[in-house]
Amino acid sequence: MVDSLKNIKFLDTTLRDGEQSPGVSLTVDEKLWIARKLDSLGVDIIEAGSAITSKGERESMKAVANEGLNAEIASYCRIKTIDVDKALECDVDAIHLVVPVSDLHIERKLKKDRETVLQEAVSVCEYAKDHGLIVELSGEDASRADLDYLTSVYKAGVGAGADRLCFCDTVGVLTPEKTAEVFSKISDLGAPISVHCHNDFGMATANTVAALRAGASCAHVTINGIGERAGNTPLEEVVMVLESLYNTKTNIDCKQIYTISRLVSRLTGMAVAPNKAIVGTNAFTHEAGIHVHGLMADTRTYESIRPEMVGRERKIVLGKHAGSSSVELALRELGLVIDDKQLKEIVARIKDVADRGKRITDADLQSIAETVLEITSHPRVTLKELTVVSGTVTPTASIKLTMDGIDVVESGIGTGPVDAAIVAIRKAISEMADISLEEYHVDAITGGTDALVEVIVKLSRDGKITTARGARSDIIMASVEAVVAGINQLMKNKD
Repeated sequence: MVDSLKNIKFLDTTLRDGEQSPGVSLTVDEKLWIARKLDSLGVDIIEAGSAITSKGERESMKAVANEGLNAEIASYCRIKTIDVDKALECDVDAIHLVVPVSDLHIERKLKKDRETVLQEAVSVCEYAKDHGLIVELSGEDASRADLDYLTSVYKAGVGAGADRLCFCDTVGVLTPEKTAEVFSKISDLGAPISVHCHNDFGMATANTVAALRAGASCAHVTINGIGERAGNTPLEEVVMVLESLYNTKTNIDCKQIYTISRLVSRLTGMAVAPNKAIVGTNAFTHEAGIHVHGLMADTRTYESIRPEMVGRERKIVLGKHAGSSSVELALRELGLVIDDKQLKEIVARIKDVADRGKRITDADLQSIAETVLEITSHPRVTLKELTVVSGTVTPTASIKLTMDGIDVVESGIGTGPVDAAIVAIRKAISEMADISLEEYHVDAITGGTDALVEVIVKLSRDGKITTARGARSDIIMASVEAVVAGINQLMKNKD
């Protein structure tokens, strides 16, 4: 196999094959926006659409062609002169002339024979060349075609003036081994050859790289791999495989990859899967504690490339797999300083929330951490036990507090379970201090019925006022935690 990974070019068909994704329709301004970003990214050829499609499509393509971009602008064409005429109306530089070459397509779709298709391909190619267009002659469904016939079409096309050739794996049935075998035979037919893969079996990137290594000089790609059915070869994957795994420098500005990925996703309405390579939300996001511990020592332990290479940032998320290293790193980024005891408590609370199926956000973490910092700073009053009964009976709370090392048990009733718990607390500390609840406020930090809630209370004692918070997924516990934290602040301030 010829390993020819030099001067690789990219034809991006996001605006044509990508727009053929079900439900996607781009306006003129949206196509222009994407085309400018593709040009800035460094793609060599932009397939701006199929001119025969509609008047609106032609308006979009003409706008792209007249934008003054560095990239060559091409139109998809069938083997019909009317398609070429419509492409000429759009002022494009080139056409992607697609010729069905498998017997299945020739006989069932076109209802013609091999020789007729070959002659039509030659005729339309000559017509396009006579009108000053660059021609890329493409074999549709080439991976299921007879190789001898395919080769005869390519040779006839080159004889008719075709500037480039293209092999299309239209339904994604190639394997890397078969790709390498085929391209080693068709890469020296008198014109550069491109590879155009679909991802029906998840092999598009592997097949594209195999073709490039075996002699192809251009890869047809789309941003995020969008396209019909399972999509096309993702630009971001091929580029980073070449750059990182094969040490092949491309002309793509890799730092713009994530930006254009987000743009295309937003404008097409096609969400990127979280676990999508390179551009997925989770691609550089870490949760497992052992992974984060390794990252803190050396990011290469669990990252094959640095996120900055593709315009991204590393993220640490906290869930039930998070360890102390993850939490400590996240707290450090929030500017919070904690000791080992506080860290242990914060980790325990995070796991408790995460076990309920919730992901901890930065806001959640900050609230949990600040609560723990308040309640672990040498408190005079600590909560030992809490039991609350509510429903069709009068809400009743039983509480056990430790105050200056002495256990105190008390109960109370209220208009609701939270009120009953606060009444019980006030009764328990009544001999030590007279505390008044001035304000009570609840915020759901995250959505859902199992949201982490933050309770903020304002308490007063002998004219002194303090504010304290509690953060739990249980509103009663969060409320009790906030009140106890506030009591400790007032007792410390007073005594």
